[in-house]
Formats: sequence, C-alpha cells, structure tokens
Amino acid sequence: MKTKKNELHVKSVKDEKKLSHNKQDDAAIGKKDAHQEDESHEHGGIFGKNTELIFSLICGAALGAGFGLSHFKVAPEWVSLTLYIIAYFFGGFFTAKEAVQTILKGGFEIDFLMLVAAIGAAILGSWMEGALLLFLFSLGHALEHYAMSKARKSIEALTSLAPPTALVIRDGSQQEIRIEELVLGDVIVIKPNSKIPADGVVIKGEGSVNQAPITGESVPVDKSPVPDLQKDYSQEKNIKPEYRVFAGTINGAAALEVKVIKEAKDSTISRLVKMVNEAEKQKSPTQLFTDKFERYFVPFVLILVTVLCFAFLVIDEPFSKSFYRAMAVLVAASPCALAISTPSAVLSGVARAARGGVLIKGGRPLEDLGSLNAIAFDKTGTLTEGKPQLTNVIPLNGTSEEALLLVAIAVEKLSDHPLAEAIVNGGLEKLKKQSLPEASKVKGITGRGVQAEVDGKKILIGNKALFEKDKVSAEIIKQVEDLEKGGHTSMLVKQDKDFIGILSLMDVPRKEAKNVLNELSALGIKKMIMLTGDNQQVAEAVAKQIGITDAMGNLMPEDKVKAVQKLDKSEKMVAMVGDGVNDAPAMAKSTVGIAMGAAGSDVALETADIALMGDKLESLPFAIGLSRKAKSIIKQNLWISLGVVAVLIPLTILGVTSIGPAVMAHEGSTLVVVGNALRLLAYKNKNKTNSPKQNKTVKD
Repeated sequence: MKTKKNELHVKSVKDEKKLSHNKQDDAAIGKKDAHQEDESHEHGGIFGKNTELIFSLICGAALGAGFGLSHFKVAPEWVSLTLYIIAYFFGGFFTAKEAVQTILKGGFEIDFLMLVAAIGAAILGSWMEGALLLFLFSLGHALEHYAMSKARKSIEALTSLAPPTALVIRDGSQQEIRIEELVLGDVIVIKPNSKIPADGVVIKGEGSVNQAPITGESVPVDKSPVPDLQKDYSQEKNIKPEYRVFAGTINGAAALEVKVIKEAKDSTISRLVKMVNEAEKQKSPTQLFTDKFERYFVPFVLILVTVLCFAFLVIDEPFSKSFYRAMAVLVAASPCALAISTPSAVLSGVARAARGGVLIKGGRPLEDLGSLNAIAFDKTGTLTEGKPQLTNVIPLNGTSEEALLLVAIAVEKLSDHPLAEAIVNGGLEKLKKQSLPEASKVKGITGRGVQAEVDGKKILIGNKALFEKDKVSAEIIKQVEDLEKGGHTSMLVKQDKDFIGILSLMDVPRKEAKNVLNELSALGIKKMIMLTGDNQQVAEAVAKQIGITDAMGNLMPEDKVKAVQKLDKSEKMVAMVGDGVNDAPAMAKSTVGIAMGAAGSDVALETADIALMGDKLESLPFAIGLSRKAKSIIKQNLWISLGVVAVLIPLTILGVTSIGPAVMAHEGSTLVVVGNALRLLAYKNKNKTNSPKQNKTVKD
C-alpha cells in the first residue's frame, strides 16, 4: 500500500520531525480504516465482532418465547408483550443504528423502512409480526456481515508475506532495519531457508529459491550472481530469471547477497496488495442495483404513508381510520419476504455447498458462479499435484533400471537440490526394499547438477549443460529433448565415462483433472484456459493431457491479471481458479475467484469468493450446478415477494385488505420463499460423469 509513511522512511530514519509525521499518518490511516468499516456496516459490541449475530439470536429466542406463551395462554398477556419488546430491542438495535447513520448521510435504505414498519405494527398492536420482521431481517444482515468480514483479511495476509525487517550491509557492517527503510542499491544478506525481504538481483552466492509464493513455479529456480556488479539493474526491464529475486520468495540452503532494485512500496508484494485492494473496493452489479432500488423505493413508501395519514382531510372519515389504513399500507409495503428471499436462498445454498466440500462467501459469488462462460486455471497445485514426481527411468548402455536407481538414490539422498527428494522418493517406491550403496564426496554444481563417488566410481547427475563438453550421442540428446518437449525436467546420469541412464521429473496432472474438465464442458463452460509461471512447453504438455483449450506460460502475477481481464471482456463472466499468492490479484479481478482449499495459500483463500475445501477439484462442477439452481430459486423468490407487495399495496389503499390479512399475506409469502429456498439443501449434482480415472503417473 502506498503511504507517506513508506516514503518518509525511505528518505530518512533519523529525522525526528519526519518520524512524528509518520505517527500522524498512522493515525490518519486508522481513521480512514474506521470510516471504511462504518461504511461496510460491520457491527461489534459487548460480545465482540459477533455481537450482531448474538443480538439477532436473542431476538429470536424472545420472539419464540413470547409467541409460545401467548399461543398456549399459560401466562398473562403482559409477559408476552414484555418478551416482544425485548425482541424489538435486540432485533432492531443495529437496524435502527444503521438507519440513523444512513439518514444522517442523506440517504434511505430498506433498513429504515423495515424499522418504521415494525414501529407501525407495534402501534397497531401487532407486536409479534413486528418482532418477526426484525428477527428475520437482523439475522440475514448478521450472517451476511460475518461472511464478508472474512474477505477483508486479504490485504493483511498479503502484506505479511515479506519479512518486516532486512539484514543490510552499510558502512562495512550488517544492520537489521525495517524493509520500508531500504533504498535502491542497498545490499542485503539473505540467510539460508529465510524469506527474501525485497526485489533485487543476486551479487554474491549461488543457490535455489522457491518462487512458488509469487510466480507459482512448481520447481525452485537456481540463482547465481549477475555478470556486472556495478550496473544499475533497477532500470532494467528484462533481467534473466537466474539473477533476479522477489520479495516474499523463500531462499534455499545457500546464503545470498542481493542488491535492492525496488523500494518496498514498489515491490512485487506491494503491487499484489494494490491489485487486491482496488478490486475489493468495486461494488458488484447486484449491489449497485439494490442500492438504487432502496434509494427510490423507501422514500416512495414513506411519502405514500404520510399522504394516507392525512386522507381524512379529503375523505369524510376520522383520523383514526386514515392512520390505520396508512399503517396497513406501511406493513403491506414492508419488504419482509423480499428482505429474506435472497438471504434464505443464499444460506441454504451455502449450507448445501459446505456439505459438499465447498465454501462460498455470500450471495454474489453464489449467483455469479452459475453464469460463468469461461474459467481460467492456475496450473501448479490446481490442475497438477503441485510438486515434481519421478516420471521416467531410462537405463542406457546395458545398465539395469535397478542399478541406475541405486546409484541415483545414493547420490541424491545426500544432495540439497529441490529435485533430489522427488528422485529419492520415486526411486525408493520403485525399488521397494533395497540396501543402498554409500555415496561420498557429494558436491552440488549450481544450475547444472551434482557430482559424487559411489563404490569408487565418479557419478555425475545433471542437465545437458553439465555435459556440454562431453560427447553425448545424438540418440541420447533426442531422448532428452523429447522428454523436455513433453514438459519433463530431464537429467542424465554418468558413471565414470559412460552414460548409464536418463531420469525425468514432472509436476504431473491431478488424476481427476481430465474428468472435471469434461464435466465443466458438459455444463456449458465454453472456454477453459491454463495460466502458469512455468515455461510454455510445460504448459502445453499438461494442457494436452487433460483437455485444456488454451495454455499460457511464463506469466507473472500481473500477466495473469491481464489474461483474466482479456477473457472477461470476451466472455463477460469468468472465474479464476488458483491456490497461490500469485493467483490472488487475478482472482480479485475475475467475476468469481475460486481457491483450492488445503493447498491454497491464506491470501488466495481470503481473496477468493469460493474455496474448494479438502483440495478437491471435482467439487467445482458440483458448485457450478448448485449455483445455477440457487440463482433460479432467488429469481423465483424475488418474483413472489415483489408480487405480494405489488398486490397488497393497492388492496390496502382501497381498504379491501386490513392489517390482519396483510400481515398474514406477508408471513405466508415469507414461508413460501423460505420453503422454496430450503429445496437447495436437497440439491444433487446431476451432471457428474463416470469417465475412467487417469493413471496415477503420466508418461509421454
């Protein structure tokens, strides 16, 4: 987030006047946040952040007790009346507070109309109806606010990715300072297995860096120093991946020294924060429509009721009769069924989704999910397993597969390279129980591979670059290139002077991915594209195996955002499915952001509108089918509730219907819309296919 605080820290840390300005800025930011919280209608109190929900439940309990006592006549009427008044207080507390705040700002909402309707019902002696009105309305609001508050944690979660301090070399010594105090050209020390605090280029040390938190790459990237230590890389737009590091990524086992090329406020993490923040401020079309409806509907009803109160001046009737008719119209016009029609359907849909392993954060994503025309998928951890696996073991020159694996495992189990674990685990699974030879003199060759000795023989395991001075046969080169075209990471194994085999690894597709894509196609999703930080060859190889229509590789987070925006323009309604921090901005810009649950980062989960819990991709077709059903029921409920209001208002104005039938019609319509909404609880996915599952390992 771009603040004066950051800029002042960059200029000087020692200037006391500027530090005092920082404190003032902090206070201003706090006031701004408080103002935004007020506008979001979130309510806290004596019970903490859940006070509104607890107040609503107390209202419901008092209402139920009052109705039970009056219905069975086991207590005096004043007891039931007292309970109804208690229900009014707890059910109307936050509704009244919000209505007053809105009026002071010069606006009207349905909250105000509901409050006036409840007061009108009380004046006419219909305490139970008024209490029920407030209970249903307050409960819907409380649950909506609870769900929305979760989504606002995305900014905090994003910011926490980068460490708060950095170890910088200044005046020949190391100093620990806040990352906001870093300036361009500072040299920072990155300890092994620690988070990198700033965007920069490596100037000393060699090792691998896990960039998955930012780029989504499934395999850590080897880093080495830049060739020109004096060059100003802050102005370079195309820095090679092996030289560049990003704030929030995780260093491997080697210590690095990095020259800062971007201030904290301009780092990759800061850009992600800005993207998500901007997206969250945008109101959905449904919300805009509701705001507009409230702006006109509430004043219209209030004016109509006021005019009807003075009808006795025109019509020959007593004031009491005019007032009664006005109150009857007010109750008839109070959108009780309208207010509960959408929340009841949403709550039922959300509850059914949760039972099916899907977390949906409110009504907008529940409705929008059913209108999708296209879906963009992150690759790593979403369509694939998220970690490399040993996919091919190819013996050469008469060596057996067992002998090749024994040598490879012996060496790699002593290596700290990120791919070593995959070779060891995959190899041991194939060998079952075997005694391994001992490797010695193990030495990593950064960016190329590893060398060691096994049983007195020199062993080299690495990529083609490691053997560029050797005479590798054309046949072996072709085998390696074919594997790499198929998206595999391949390594040659050399024993003394002979090549004894080829090993390949790959982040393999989830076994359920192909079936899920088939189901989505059957549901009418026109376009399914894959977005990844991995190279284009890998992207196309995975896409070919699972049936993705388009694959886009070599993408940074901002590139994913652009891809989603382009898809949104062409297809209108698009979802983004991902599991990493780098997916958060794209999720925020999409119509619906969908996060993979167990494998998903906290940021992706908080930013997303929908989370597939249990990391089950197959829950996606179920969620879309449920959303379509929910959207249909919400439309039905709106027609029912608006229809009742449209019929009751003229009938009460003409005196055909009194307040009793008006309340009965309201309660009847409320029961109908709630009953209709509850049908969602019994929803079953009818579009599920029974396609055979893919093999657990994929080989080209």
